[in-house]
Amino acid sequence: MNDFNGSYVLDPAHTNIGFWVRHAMVTKVRGEFTEFDSALDVNLDDQSQTKVTATIRIDSLNTNNSDRDAHVKSGDFFDVAQFPEMSFTSTAVNIEGNEGTVTGDLTIKGVTKPVTLAVELTGVAEDPYGQVRLGFEATTKINRKDFGIDFNAPLSTGGVLLSEDINIEIGGSAIRQG
Repeated sequence: MNDFNGSYVLDPAHTNIGFWVRHAMVTKVRGEFTEFDSALDVNLDDQSQTKVTATIRIDSLNTNNSDRDAHVKSGDFFDVAQFPEMSFTSTAVNIEGNEGTVTGDLTIKGVTKPVTLAVELTGVAEDPYGQVRLGFEATTKINRKDFGIDFNAPLSTGGVLLSEDINIEIGGSAIRQG
């Protein structure tokens, strides 16, 4: 049996679901979602049995700027009033050693598209409280327009305010259940 195998949930105190987008074509603006539910059923001996699901509450968005947060939650972007959550459900897992991919369906604003995350399993350890933790990092890039998020503004120097690409970075700790 693989040391990573087991059923887990993400630990919100030790997990970051973050993103960054190019702003004004010269810098990165970063944000994170702080409220989410998840289930990870890991079976690396039979990867067809591995399932990953997550539901993220969009209203938990934090970019360290309350005016920007309000705008991104508005109808120009996420339209949190109509679409309060986004979700991910895995469809395929391919891990060799500690690295690989997790492919799944990402739903944002009622639009579902396949995405593939590059995944690194960083280890399994028992914490001082007896909880077994799985550490991981995952990254992917999506085009926000694919999900109906198409707000933008032209810049007087050329280009636009926001890139279409959103870089997603997830890292943290999942606690084994049972």
